[in-house]
Amino acid sequence: MGQRIMSLRDMSPEQFQNLGMPDVAYFKPVLVKGQRVYAIHTADGSPVALAADRDLAIQVVLDNDLHPIWVH
Repeated sequence: MGQRIMSLRDMSPEQFQNLGMPDVAYFKPVLVKGQRVYAIHTADGSPVALAADRDLAIQVVLDNDLHPIWVH
């Protein structure tokens, strides 16, 4: 008790990675040259790939034995 509960949004990449989530990847919509695509990142925030749509982003994450988390 007495520990502060931290929102995932307030965590630094290092804190997030230290949660023991090396098998997690997150994806979020971004604009690239005026077009909406989905950026895929590892738990520590490292960029991995861009996908043309949400379904493809999820499939890329799953195909690499990672667990997808949607960030918006």
